[in-house]
Amino acid sequence: MEINPNSVVDHMMKHDLFSQWLGIEIIEIKEGYSKIKMLVRPEMINGLGIVHGGIAFSFADSAFAFACNNRNNLSVALDTSINFLKPVHVGDELIAEAIEIHNGKSTGLYHINIINQDLKSVALFKGTCFRTNKTLI
Repeated sequence: MEINPNSVVDHMMKHDLFSQWLGIEIIEIKEGYSKIKMLVRPEMINGLGIVHGGIAFSFADSAFAFACNNRNNLSVALDTSINFLKPVHVGDELIAEAIEIHNGKSTGLYHINIINQDLKSVALFKGTCFRTNKTLI
């Protein structure tokens, strides 16, 4: 039985307290794809006055998780990396778009671009997932 990708992501979000804390909103979900947004808050700033890199990483990681799991095949991160391109500030609205590059039987490869409200790329994330062949719902 095939499950709707939106149902899987809805289930994930209901139980994902960290994505809820980030304030993530779902924009679009398709098989192997996700697009999400969030607003940067003051408690996300590091000692240098810009957004902590872990916030941008976690935001991209959530987009990655929603894209690689939305076929209802429980998938976990195997390898990830991020490049920070521009600083992110309080009040910035970020959008992360996860695009599937490869959908294999046991692995998947995804590229995630994070842009700000000025449509400028602020970070690029690459993630490889491992498919467990277990279901989420």
